[in-house]
Amino acid sequence: MIITNNDWVYQKFKDSCNVLFIKGSYRDVLVKVRDKIQEGHELLTHPLSSSLKPNETPYKSIIISENKGTLNFDSVYIIENSIMSYDKFNKNKLINLTDKIIEDFKLIDLTVLESALDI
Repeated sequence: MIITNNDWVYQKFKDSCNVLFIKGSYRDVLVKVRDKIQEGHELLTHPLSSSLKPNETPYKSIIISENKGTLNFDSVYIIENSIMSYDKFNKNKLINLTDKIIEDFKLIDLTVLESALDI
């Protein structure tokens, strides 16, 4: 399952994968992933992957297991620490993003996701 706030990712994978589109922020994606992990899903990609810090991009796509299992404490630890890192870095919020910069961030997120999927 892909959880994303990037409409480019949603449009590209909605017909071939289970994609949950979040109309919200990077943090909203992290919180939804945390909720899913608490239900028994497992992280398959790291929530802070790529060289961009959480305050440097508004878009994030994360892959989690399709099926629920027992609570995976490694996934819990990673997602909780990712939310704390987001909050720490988000003291310096993004401002004044042009349409071109927004498109660049969407492309970076999509490319990182595709590399995880080996496409």
